[in-house]
Amino acid sequence: MKLTLFDLDHTLLSGDSDALWCDFLIDEGMLERSTFAARNADMEMRYKAGTVGLEEFADFYLGTLAGRSPEDWEPLRQRFLATVVVPRVPRSALDLVNRHLNAGDLVVLTTATNRFLTELTAVHLGIAHLLATDPQLESGVFTGRATGILNMREGKVTRLQAWLTASGQQLRDMDSTAYSDSINDLPLLQAVNHAVAVDPDALLREQAVARGWRVLHLAR
Repeated sequence: MKLTLFDLDHTLLSGDSDALWCDFLIDEGMLERSTFAARNADMEMRYKAGTVGLEEFADFYLGTLAGRSPEDWEPLRQRFLATVVVPRVPRSALDLVNRHLNAGDLVVLTTATNRFLTELTAVHLGIAHLLATDPQLESGVFTGRATGILNMREGKVTRLQAWLTASGQQLRDMDSTAYSDSINDLPLLQAVNHAVAVDPDALLREQAVARGWRVLHLAR
């Protein structure tokens, strides 16, 4: 079986879901621009550099959901998808996903961004399987923390292997391909048979050149 894995942010999406969500909440008046915008930019910068701590990254962005239930957030989540996410998914990205789906591949969207924000994006992309960081709920309310293994760096490989094992499959038995833009996904790209660097950051580009990986540019 052919397995195809897609990162989301800066790979299929022109932008970062977490950072865009924060900008969206600032525009909606739910976060204070004067104090939050600079922190958001700093977090995004350190993520791109591969230097941010996993828990620090997850807690910062999941903190934007804290204190409200999924039902409370649903109208804003739907508006975020329609006004921010969908316009930033290029036709070339949809075509690439559809080529793999039409070929009969097992296609998975795997992202460090939390499941609540990205599950609607997966539906828009036509991808049925989503691996994402899982936000914690207590009494039906987001706590602002994650639960389980963060779907980031080595965690993406761990989560993928656990997901495959649960369905009676093993990564080593599959013809696997992964697409990503980020040095943070180096463990995942190393774990598959075919690694594709999509509009890669400088650090991943160096790795792609050194390892002879394919480099793909999607029209934005």
